[in-house]
Amino acid sequence: MSGVTLAVLAKAPEAGRSKTRLCPPCTPIEAAGLAEAALRDTLAAVAGAPAARRLLVLDGEPGAWLPGGFDVLPQCDGGLGRRLAGAFDAVEGPAVLVGMDTPQLTPADLVEATRALLEPGVDAVLGPASDGGYWSIGLRRAGPRVFDGVPMSSAATLAAQRHRLTELGLRHVELAVMRDVDTIADAHAVAGQSPRSAFARELSALQPAAA
Repeated sequence: MSGVTLAVLAKAPEAGRSKTRLCPPCTPIEAAGLAEAALRDTLAAVAGAPAARRLLVLDGEPGAWLPGGFDVLPQCDGGLGRRLAGAFDAVEGPAVLVGMDTPQLTPADLVEATRALLEPGVDAVLGPASDGGYWSIGLRRAGPRVFDGVPMSSAATLAAQRHRLTELGLRHVELAVMRDVDTIADAHAVAGQSPRSAFARELSALQPAAA
């Protein structure tokens, strides 16, 4: 398992650019605080799992929220599919990539993802999200066409990605379903799953309308 790179694709938390679907009831500053807490939890989970390399592929500049032990690379230009492909292009060998929308992520979840990816005959893993997308994708090796034609950030993303992997002859296995934090209802549900997380603490500290 330690031969797998663990990568996080993230946007630096900034008011007005981060978690804007939480506004309202959150203010832009509160939404950015929740985004930072979610990123902190995600990076902590990655730091706690065995890996050959830990990589943050970042839109923006690193902040005090970044722990040690991570290499930082800028995201490439283009849509989400292009940025995902660029993240895998930056890695030699197998890699599992996650976003910053699932602060309930644990090191055990990442261990399971890497274990599944290294099973004989497996080329990819997908972590389904309850909204029709996916919270994680892992590839045994980078492929320039893996994300071609896959509509991102839609209810059809997961189904289209499954179909694309099949078209390319890549055998994949699926991980446990997780809930992304997109709306305030998602935020409360996810905080309830991980009450000791930085994300849950940040949410509980907000003004009553948001909390």
